[in-house]
Amino acid sequence: MALLSTIRGATWGRLVTRHFSHAARRGERPGGEELSRLLLDDLVPTSRLELLFGLSPCLLALRAARRSVARLLLQAGKAGLQGERAELLRMAEARDIPVLRPRRQKLDTMCRYQVHQGVCMEVSPLRPRPWSEAGEASPGDDPQQLWLVLEGIQDPRNFGAVLRSAHFLGVDKVITSRRNSCPLTPVVSKASAGAMEVMDVFSTDDLTGFLQTKAQQGWLVAGTVGCPRAEDPQSSEIPITSCLEFLWDRPTLLVLGNEGSGLSQEVQASCQLLLSILPRRQLPPGLESLNVSVAAGILLHSICSQWKGFPTEGERRQLLQDLQEPSARSEGLSVAQHPGLSSGSEKERQNES
Repeated sequence: MALLSTIRGATWGRLVTRHFSHAARRGERPGGEELSRLLLDDLVPTSRLELLFGLSPCLLALRAARRSVARLLLQAGKAGLQGERAELLRMAEARDIPVLRPRRQKLDTMCRYQVHQGVCMEVSPLRPRPWSEAGEASPGDDPQQLWLVLEGIQDPRNFGAVLRSAHFLGVDKVITSRRNSCPLTPVVSKASAGAMEVMDVFSTDDLTGFLQTKAQQGWLVAGTVGCPRAEDPQSSEIPITSCLEFLWDRPTLLVLGNEGSGLSQEVQASCQLLLSILPRRQLPPGLESLNVSVAAGILLHSICSQWKGFPTEGERRQLLQDLQEPSARSEGLSVAQHPGLSSGSEKERQNES
C-alpha cells in the first residue's frame, strides 16, 4: 500500500484500468478490497472537475451521459447497496468508472457538509448552451409553446428549484442571462433533484435583444411583477394582469427577474404583458412578493394547467383510484411516478445519509 500511496498522474489511471480488467476476468466486482482501502488523499487532484452530490443528481447524470465521470464515491459502511444505489454501481461498472467507498466523514468534508445521501461523483462541469443552438420554433408549429426566461437569478437553490418546477410542468426551454446569473453548479443540480442533468439550459449575452426578436416572430413576452399596491402610481404602460386571468393562446416567453430587484427596466420594457400573483389578504410592506422559485411554480402551473393535454380534475381522481388498487401496486407503480402526485419516497431518500 505504500507504493500505491505514491502513485500520481497517468500511472493511477493505468493502475485502475488494469485492476478493473483483472477483476472482471476473475468475476469480481470492480473497486474491490484493494481500492476500498486506498485513501482519497492518495488520488490525483482533479482541479478541472467538480463534485456532484446527492442520489438523484448522480443517477440522472449517469443516465444522461452528458458529463465525463472520473470516479463514483459511495459511502462505506452500508449493509449492501440496493435500489438506485445498486443501479449507480452497475452503471459505473459498465462504463469502467472507478468506484471508491469512503466513510461518511470524508464525504462530509469533500461536500462541505452538504446533504450528499452517501453518493458523490467527480464530473466535468455543465455549461449553458448559446441560445442560438435552441433551434427556431415558429409560433405556427404549436400555439402552446412555453419558454422560461430567467434574468439574473443568483441563488443556486432558487435556480435549482425553478428548474425542477420547469421540468416537472413541461416547459419547453429555459433561457438565462449570462451576466449576473448563477452557473450550473452541483448545488443547483441538487436543488433541482437532478433535473438540471437532463434539461437543456441556454444563455444569452443580450437578453433584451432576444426578447425583442421573439416578439417580432409572434411570441408573447410576458414579464412578472410583485403584487401591485393601490397607492403605487402606475409606473409602466405595460398592462398588468393576474396569472389566473391569463389566456395561453399563443407561444409565450415567461420572464422572471432577480430575487431582489426583479426585472431590469430594459427587460421589462421589452415585455408586452406583466403577470402578477394576487394575495388573499392585505400585505405589509416587504411582503408584496414571493420567493422567485415559489412564484415560478405558481405561475407555471397556472399557465400549464391550460395545456390541452393537462389532466382534468376527473382524470386526476381516477388516476389516484387506479393507484390504490392492488393490481396497480402489484405492477410496481408508485404515486411518485405520476406527474402531479407525490409520495414520501423522495423525502426518505433525502433524509438518508
